[in-house]
Amino acid sequence: MPIKNIRLEVMQALEPQVEGFMESFLIKPEDIWQPTDFLPNSEKDTFLQEVKELREESKDLGYDFWVTMVADTITEEALPTYESWLMDVVGIDQHGDHKTNGWAKWVRAWTAEENRHGDVLNKYLYLSGRVNMREVELTTQHLISDGFDIGTDRDPYKNFIYTSFQELATNISHKRVGQMAKKKGNVLLGKMCTIIAGDEMRHHLAYREFVKTIFSEDPSGMMIAFAEMMKKKIVMPAHFLRESGGTIGSAFENFSNCAQRLGVYTAQDYVEILSKLNVFWELEGMRSLNEEAEKARDYLIKLPARLERIAERMKFPQDQYHFKWVEANGAL
Repeated sequence: MPIKNIRLEVMQALEPQVEGFMESFLIKPEDIWQPTDFLPNSEKDTFLQEVKELREESKDLGYDFWVTMVADTITEEALPTYESWLMDVVGIDQHGDHKTNGWAKWVRAWTAEENRHGDVLNKYLYLSGRVNMREVELTTQHLISDGFDIGTDRDPYKNFIYTSFQELATNISHKRVGQMAKKKGNVLLGKMCTIIAGDEMRHHLAYREFVKTIFSEDPSGMMIAFAEMMKKKIVMPAHFLRESGGTIGSAFENFSNCAQRLGVYTAQDYVEILSKLNVFWELEGMRSLNEEAEKARDYLIKLPARLERIAERMKFPQDQYHFKWVEANGAL
């Protein structure tokens, strides 16, 4: 039987469980936080004073910090790309008689939660006065227009491996940015980033549960898909990042170096995420694998140690690259 048909059968078999996943890992709009809960209230007479205080609190945050904040915001703002990509995955169907397809409902509800992240961060950047918003907006438009290719094709197994990994990576990044903001006395931004990180963790827990469930249905297929994704490497969703006038992907390496230098997301984090997923999915004790899947499992179990050695030898530029988003002194 063709691989895609097996994938479709598994996705259809698991669809009745999606409603339960949504109840466990997503929060109703009326019960979850909204961007206005954290931002100055434009309906109140105190709005301008609140904006002034926000701008004052943001003055002590350095250049690398603002670059990371901008890149995190742009990554969140490129949400239309991610939703359109996931809606095309095998087994996720919103057409014809499948408008109530459980997987499609999940993608829409997940998108709705994620949408708040870019919204609140964008408004904060705008009010802070610390970045060139037009350049930020240009980069965002380019990123959405350029799309992305995360190496998953329409394969649900590979896509859920990717989202399991990536949601934890964004949790780490937002959490650390929040910690840095709080350390500098910016309580509001610290709280904002921390609660965004909490959302990302819930989403990570959901996607890793999807993978675990698929492992129970098709262990060999999922194991092979996992190994194939790790051989390609998990690329960040903003890997096509560019500034105005730049070429596709030209800004991403410079941003990655900045995040590494600041300690927001590092090569070591990549290794630790893989190790955690290996443990949670209980690779070492998995049975009923075919020969190819056994080889894939052996590769995955050995991979963290191999990547650890590589990470220890990696060198990153210490010189700041000057992005158009933020002036060198961190202010405009």
